[in-house]
Amino acid sequence: MLLLGEIDLSAGYAAGVCGALLVIMITEMDYPWYLAFPISVLAGVLLGAIIGYLVAQLKIPSFVVTLATFLAFQGLLLLLVGEGGTIRIEDPVILAVENKNLSVSYSWIFFLLTAGAYLISGSLKFRKRKKAGLVDNLFKLWVIKTFVLIAIGTLATWALTVERSNNPDLVSLRGIPYVVPVILVLLVGATFVLSRTSFGLHIYAVGGNAEAARRAGIDVKMVRITAFMICTGFAAVAGMIFVSRANSISPTTGGSSTLLYAVGAAVIGGTSLFGGKGKVSDAILGGLVVAVIDNGMALLGYPAGIKFMVTGAVLLISATIDAVSRRGASTT
Repeated sequence: MLLLGEIDLSAGYAAGVCGALLVIMITEMDYPWYLAFPISVLAGVLLGAIIGYLVAQLKIPSFVVTLATFLAFQGLLLLLVGEGGTIRIEDPVILAVENKNLSVSYSWIFFLLTAGAYLISGSLKFRKRKKAGLVDNLFKLWVIKTFVLIAIGTLATWALTVERSNNPDLVSLRGIPYVVPVILVLLVGATFVLSRTSFGLHIYAVGGNAEAARRAGIDVKMVRITAFMICTGFAAVAGMIFVSRANSISPTTGGSSTLLYAVGAAVIGGTSLFGGKGKVSDAILGGLVVAVIDNGMALLGYPAGIKFMVTGAVLLISATIDAVSRRGASTT
């Protein structure tokens, strides 16, 4: 939503509501996961359509609408789960997403396939530009970037294939977690939509200058509504991951600092708060920074207060850089 210059304050609790629907359908209604999960995602999309309609059609500021739905979704989650209660889930497929790992051999195969796909897509892009007669001064930079990324990926895969369990005879923790391919699929799909489709270009256009986009013939209202639908659809996927991680759903799922970390990750990664600038990979990069701060400071023994202060400082610095660079660009 930041690409449009909008914000969705209710995304965290939307994830909680969709996660609760998923758990209820599986545990109480005996739905198989392959039916329950798409239905929960569809529910998230419908919630996003309502929010998008209120913002785009009725022109209510997104901050106000999503603040109201933040409270509404929190109340709906309480009704679904019950105050102070939890609903456990035993479905092995859902639980495996956050709690199981690929085997060591499959982990290396996954890495090699991913690296190979990245190399092929990049080389095809530069070959196409060369055939079109375009001069590429960025090829050497791309080679260096690719080398660094593959080196980091190799080290990360090696680290994940080393035994991480304190009691490997009881529980073995080796291999890439299943959640990594899930996130990679979402990353590649969303990146393709934003960079290779007209809808993605329309999102950047509306976020950069909505009035200019309208005069260019772009249906600004529909772009905003669709963007909110996609946002809450992704929130539903996050709800499934929350459920898998906690093995249950509770009234606090998606609450606490979830929203703050989500927005902070995107901004720290380089997504502009003013719209029109950013990539999906920015949010992944920012999320890694937040995770390093969160886990690293906890391992070093710093209290939670210091951890939040450091995260807030990093977020403030990132937002300041974004504002200053935007102001400088507007004056040139």
